[in-house]
Amino acid sequence: MDTEAQHTERDRSFGPADGEGEGSRSTHVPDPKTDRDPETAEGTETAGGTRWRRVALLGVFCTVALLLFSAFVLQPFLIPSGSMEPTLRVGDRLLVNKLAYRFGSEPQRGDVVVFDGVGSFVQETPGENPVTALLRGAGSSLGLAEPAETDFVKRVVGVGGDRVVCCDKRGRVQVNGGPVDEEYLHPDDRPSQVAFDIVVPAGRLWMMGDHRSRSRDSRDHLGGPGGGMVPVDRVIGRVDWLGWPLGRIGPLQDTGAFTGVRPAGADHG
Repeated sequence: MDTEAQHTERDRSFGPADGEGEGSRSTHVPDPKTDRDPETAEGTETAGGTRWRRVALLGVFCTVALLLFSAFVLQPFLIPSGSMEPTLRVGDRLLVNKLAYRFGSEPQRGDVVVFDGVGSFVQETPGENPVTALLRGAGSSLGLAEPAETDFVKRVVGVGGDRVVCCDKRGRVQVNGGPVDEEYLHPDDRPSQVAFDIVVPAGRLWMMGDHRSRSRDSRDHLGGPGGGMVPVDRVIGRVDWLGWPLGRIGPLQDTGAFTGVRPAGADHG
């Protein structure tokens, strides 16, 4: 009996000898990056898709909530022109308080307000592509785009019943017979280069910009159908805060210019 042969075959059964069988057999080492279990890979992809859907839904929810808050409570507003300098500057982001006049209160002399000028400053709504109008409305509601062409920001100088006259011997605007020292005016401006003498109808407002020589306001629409007077119900809200830039963040300063003005209707003579 050839015991050496038996041992040799028995040894071969456990694997090839050194250098033997190369190329005929290969030893596979699993790669965790490529050799994933199909069920595990499918579960990972499903979890990733679910996570992204949740992020997307959260983004939509936050955007809708922000738009609703802007529509009914506090709306950012981008200043596109210098008509209210130095109080408001080009590029300022304002926070417009939409609740200021919702519970019986009405705009007061000296208030800085945002309003819809259709029927007073703008006689017809400019035509605009509906999609463009929607995008612009969303952008302006978030303070990221310029406001609609029908939205304006001005200061209330006369309320219903007031007689507003320009100007007295010292060049000042008078309200109900009393002069108004408008400390908020642009330093290079006069109260008005246009003479006027008007009585504000009930439920309407006389609006003027602080940079009078660069402001198209109630004075420029005296001959129009609304006589330059803005209906109170067209007021969108009161400017209470500056939200940008960083160096100007804070509440809008109140003016004491109208403190001594007599009540509406006191001087119609």
